[in-house]
Amino acid sequence: MVHEKEIQHLDETSQVKLRVTVKKEDVKAEYDKLLKEYAKNAHIDGFRKGKVPPSVLERKFGESIRFEAGQNVMEAALTEVFAQIEEKPLATSIPKLEDGSDVKPEFDRDFQFTVTYDVYPKIQLGPYRGLEVEQPVVRITEEDEKRELEALVEQNSFIVEKDGEAAEGDIATVNYWEVNEEGEEVPQSRRSDYTFTIGKGQTIFDFDSDVIGMKKGEIRTFTKSFPADYKIPELAGTTKRISVELLTLKEKKRPELNDELAQDISEKYKTLEDLKQDIRKRLEETAQNRVRALTIERLMDKVLEQSSLVVPQSMLQAELEHTWQHFLERNRMDENIVLKILKAQGKSKEDLLQEWKPQAEKSLKVRLLIEEMMKKEQIEATTEEVDGLIKEQAAEVSMQPEELRAYYEKNGYLESIKHDIKEKKLFDAILADTKIVQGAEVKFVDIFQGNR
Repeated sequence: MVHEKEIQHLDETSQVKLRVTVKKEDVKAEYDKLLKEYAKNAHIDGFRKGKVPPSVLERKFGESIRFEAGQNVMEAALTEVFAQIEEKPLATSIPKLEDGSDVKPEFDRDFQFTVTYDVYPKIQLGPYRGLEVEQPVVRITEEDEKRELEALVEQNSFIVEKDGEAAEGDIATVNYWEVNEEGEEVPQSRRSDYTFTIGKGQTIFDFDSDVIGMKKGEIRTFTKSFPADYKIPELAGTTKRISVELLTLKEKKRPELNDELAQDISEKYKTLEDLKQDIRKRLEETAQNRVRALTIERLMDKVLEQSSLVVPQSMLQAELEHTWQHFLERNRMDENIVLKILKAQGKSKEDLLQEWKPQAEKSLKVRLLIEEMMKKEQIEATTEEVDGLIKEQAAEVSMQPEELRAYYEKNGYLESIKHDIKEKKLFDAILADTKIVQGAEVKFVDIFQGNR
């Protein structure tokens, strides 16, 4: 079908412009085929089904049939061209029809159209072996161990009923309602059996600390003024009077830190000392993994400085949209609520995406460079390596390896498993060839908070 094709790489982008020419005879053949199909099924007054003359169809539907023929020709021509050329469009890029392209065929001349789309970028990979990278030194301290023990104590705390006054950290269940200037309950404002932790800022009207000192059965009324940038747009810049009735009060009881608690946490611990030793081991492994990740990050910063590539815009937009969806999921918030909060702050989704854009572009560049490095190093994941990793992961979640593999296959995760193996093998090899310089000592918590 395709008579001619011309590919032009657009400067300083990862886009190409593709011009395609289809012979007028082929376009006319597509038009005639559509005309026959319409003739078989068309319902036009005065004619039996399947007996409508082509000339009548052309007068009534000729323009739309020509347009449809043009769309069919474009689709078939692009399919043919993409099967022949290396410059295929990315999955994130839909070819865009350029101005001046033919849309409806004219049968006295060839049909010609031009599309632009993103392709996989050209990558000039800089040196990545034999580089020098500074690596932080992390010391595990008693403070780190105590923090982990404290978290375990908190996780194993239990809730009991409480008498007396409400205090910070207690769990309260209340009824609350809005009150007007006359002291009357505002219709449809009552909420019943609302439970929250006092002092955690969990209430819509921000009264969770005001109930401190209240007793069960007591009712108090609070006047609350909300700033213009309050987290709930509907309340921003307003003043409300809220009545609160304390229904129940509970408190958290913390277990003793002893051998019994260690045994409750896991049957593999016989004593508290066993638990402490395991905590230290896990902290050391976590620190090692984080230091490795930071070392790789710094290594890739150097590789990026000496490499050249342009991230396709469609790939960047897809990455930003993925980041947006992850942001919503992480915060467990509905998109419409987030958009309202942003609007109250004088921002939009587009403003936020623009703020994220530099980091998203850098992350994409690093991922593309890593792919190029794996290709150059000819890194592959063997069947044995995939089976081994699945076996390890199955043991961690108390599943049979076959069961976990079936889950991965069903949800399309096997390629991700293979990629993880390939990436680990790549950096095992490269880090062995990297000059590691010991940097300053940092606290364990700081390497997870950017202070490194």
